[in-house]
Amino acid sequence: MDRFELIRLLEAILFGAREPVSERDLAARLPEDADIPGMLEDLRGQYANRGVHLVQVGTRWAFRTAPDLGPHLRLEKTVQRKMSRAALETLAIIAYHQPVTRAEIEEIRAVATSRGTLDILLEAGWIRPRGRRRTPGRPVTWGVSDEFLDHFGLESVKMLPGIDELKAAGLLDRRPGLGLLAAHGAEDEAEPEDEPYEAVEPDEAITLDE
Repeated sequence: MDRFELIRLLEAILFGAREPVSERDLAARLPEDADIPGMLEDLRGQYANRGVHLVQVGTRWAFRTAPDLGPHLRLEKTVQRKMSRAALETLAIIAYHQPVTRAEIEEIRAVATSRGTLDILLEAGWIRPRGRRRTPGRPVTWGVSDEFLDHFGLESVKMLPGIDELKAAGLLDRRPGLGLLAAHGAEDEAEPEDEPYEAVEPDEAITLDE
C-alpha cells in the first residue's frame, strides 16, 4: 500500500473506533514500516478546516466535532448529576499535583478525603492509579485519565490553566489548605520526576483506603 492508501486506512480505523486510539494500537493494524506519527499529522492537517477535527487526547487520537460547531449540535437536557465541592477540589489537586497520594490530597485540602469522593471520580473515569511510591507503606499515587483530558478538550495536563488564568476567572480558593494549589500546582508542571514510584501491576489489588 502506498502512503495515500495507508492514510485512508488510518482514517477508517480512527473513524470506526468507539474510543480514542493509541499509536501502539494503530501500529498493530498497519504495516511495520508505516510512518504513523507523520500520517497522523497529515490527516490532522486535512481535517483542520472540516466539520470534524482529528485531535490528540493524551497519548491517543480521535475524531471530534470542530469546536466552533459544538454549540450548534448541543442538545439541552437537564441532568441531575452535580459533583460535590470535595470531589471538584480533589480532582483539581490530582490534576495539578499528579502523581499524588491520598494522604497528600488530604494535606493540601486540610481535611480528610472520604472514600466516596474517590469513588465518584473513578466512576466518572477521570482519575486512575499511577503507581506506588517507594516509601513506607507503598501508597498508591493517583493521576488524571485520558477520559479527563478528552472531556475538557486538553491534549495534556500541560494545557491546564495557569495561576494567572485561575485568578482572572476568580477560581482560586482563599482557604489555607487549597492555597497550596495556587502557590504550587498551577505554576508547576505535573508529574514530578524526582519522586520515586513504581508502576501498579495490572492484577494488583487497589483499595481506596490507600
